[in-house]
Amino acid sequence: MNLNKLIDHTLLKPDATKEQIGHLLLEARKYDFASVCVNPTWVAYAAQKLKQSDVKVCTVIGFPLGANTPEVKAYETQNAIENGADEIDMVINIGALKSGEVEIVEQDIQAVVNVSGDKLVKVIIETCLLTNDEKVLVCQLAKKAGADFVKTSTGFSTGGATVVDVSLMRQTVGTEMGVKASGGARSYKDALEFINAGANRIGTSSGVAILKGEEVSGDY
Repeated sequence: MNLNKLIDHTLLKPDATKEQIGHLLLEARKYDFASVCVNPTWVAYAAQKLKQSDVKVCTVIGFPLGANTPEVKAYETQNAIENGADEIDMVINIGALKSGEVEIVEQDIQAVVNVSGDKLVKVIIETCLLTNDEKVLVCQLAKKAGADFVKTSTGFSTGGATVVDVSLMRQTVGTEMGVKASGGARSYKDALEFINAGANRIGTSSGVAILKGEEVSGDY
C-alpha cells in the first residue's frame, strides 16, 4: 500500500500565509501525496506550483459552515476549477439537514456536481454534528446526486473523523463511492485504522509525520 497516495496534504487555517502554503506544496511534491487541500484563494498558486507533478489540487467549497446557497456553491466550484482545482470538497447545508429539509440538501450537492464536470467531488457531511440516521441519509443523498466521495469532517467543528463513522459511511455508500476521513489522523496507526474501516482517502495536516511514523497533536 502506498499510503502517501491516500493522503490529502492539508492546510486550511484562515491565517495560513503564502509562505506556509508554499512549504505545503514543496512537501506534497517531495512525498508525492494524492493532493494538497487548500482554501480557494490559493488554488491558482497551487496549480502553478504543482504543474509538473501528479499531485492534485483540492479545494473546499462552502467552507467551513456549509450555509451558503446552492447557487453560491456552484459559482465557487466553477471559479475554483477555472483556477486549476482538480478536486472539490464541498460542505453540505448542515442546518437544512437537521431541519429535515432533504430536498435542499440534495439540491445543494447536485448544484456542485452539475458544474464539476470530470473533477472529483467529495461531500463533507460534518459527522460530529449529525445523528447516525442523518449520517446515513446524507450519504445516500450524496450518492444519488452523483458525488464521488463522502467525507467526515471539516476539521473546524466539534470533532473529526472516527473509525465508527468511517465504517458507517462505507457500509452506507458501498464500494461505488470513496470515503475520506478528515480531522483525526495524527499517526500512522490512526491512518491505518481509518483505512481498515473503509476510508480510501485521509485528509490531514500531519501527512509528513504520519509517513515518518511520528505522532503529532493538532486540530486537523
